[in-house]
Amino acid sequence: MRVLIVDDEPSIRKITGLAVESMGHEVVTAPNGARALKELETESCDACFLDVNLGTEDGLVVLEKLLKAQPGLVVIMFTAYASIAVAVEAMRRGAFDFIPKPFTPDQIRQVLDKVGRTRKLEQKVKQLESQITEETPGLDLTSAEPAMQKLLQIAFKAAETPATVLILGPSGTGKSVLAREVHRRSTQKENAFITVNCPSLSRELLESELFGHVKGSFTGAVNDTMGKVAAADGGTLFLDEIGELPLEIQPKLLRLLQEREYERVGEPKIRKANVRVIAATNRNLAEEVKAGRFREDLYYRLNVINVTLPGLKDRPGDLMRLAENYRVFFCGRMGKRVAEFSPAVKEAFVRYGWPGNLRELRNVIERAVILSSGELIEPADLPEEFSHQADSSIAVGARVTLDALETEHIRRVLASAKNLDEAAKTLGIDPATLYRKRQKLGLI
Repeated sequence: MRVLIVDDEPSIRKITGLAVESMGHEVVTAPNGARALKELETESCDACFLDVNLGTEDGLVVLEKLLKAQPGLVVIMFTAYASIAVAVEAMRRGAFDFIPKPFTPDQIRQVLDKVGRTRKLEQKVKQLESQITEETPGLDLTSAEPAMQKLLQIAFKAAETPATVLILGPSGTGKSVLAREVHRRSTQKENAFITVNCPSLSRELLESELFGHVKGSFTGAVNDTMGKVAAADGGTLFLDEIGELPLEIQPKLLRLLQEREYERVGEPKIRKANVRVIAATNRNLAEEVKAGRFREDLYYRLNVINVTLPGLKDRPGDLMRLAENYRVFFCGRMGKRVAEFSPAVKEAFVRYGWPGNLRELRNVIERAVILSSGELIEPADLPEEFSHQADSSIAVGARVTLDALETEHIRRVLASAKNLDEAAKTLGIDPATLYRKRQKLGLI
């Protein structure tokens, strides 16, 4: 943390500064309120020790000025004239804590540890709020598909290490959910999980969001900003859709990955950050490298551990289980009693290609639960594209090839079975034969 010490006594500034530095924090000092405000104009601080009596100045007035200059600044008051009344008034005006003089280094350590714990709790709350709004409901990251099981094992094994993880796959396959689960299983799980959506901002604003900026570094930079990298220090930085990261920012990210160093926009000072990076994209990064849109060195630095999430059409054994999870979730949210999907809906789900993957499945079932008027979800509750596909469905007696009929039959059995063994038993073949048929028919 960067800690500001404001006291009119040089000896107090020196003693407090030495104690704070010995605890691994950066120190800046000021003899009065005016100098303290100038320090905040130059660079923001995480915490401030402020004397109540600053010569001719009232420390409580200075407190209000500091909080106005940097909202959210953690201010700890100290004074030789400690009293309950002064302490209560300081807290009422926004002070974080209160230490009477004379104080010991242990008291300084205790209050800074308290500041650190409070900041972690604030980050955790933000993380949980984000998770409530962003996380896909009902997705439990289990699978009946051997290929999916294998990639999850790789991801969870990597979670136990500080290795960078690259998650690939089409849009809507649950990449952000897997990233959160990797963080949850990591040694950094008690610290922040910070998401940066790479395509969401212009190059200038994205660089600022990532690394932070200093006041006046560009138009609209009215205050210092620490950035997402600083917020993720000690935890996980999730770079969503990293294939969209502008070329100009890529060397700076590479530096962060290799050296754990970065600089805020408009500031030459080198900063350190211990972050675990997880990146995700629906692009083929190897092809992006060939096309000159992505740096080769950054690609190899990101590609330490990579997992590729399959589309929903390639997970027939998981389809109905995931659909059922969503049904239960949305019935609970909306207070509706929809017991199950009708057989016709199950068949429609099996036939459908799910181009939007899990995200589309979620939306379809949310809509169906809202529109359903009975205990069953019926075809009439599904979007229009499902009725269109019914007209061209493959059925016994239709003018289709045996291969097409076999493929459709196996796909439907896999979708309705709990696992590969059950599907093989239904089809009257052994699991190894079914696995080879899935490979031949492109169902894996």
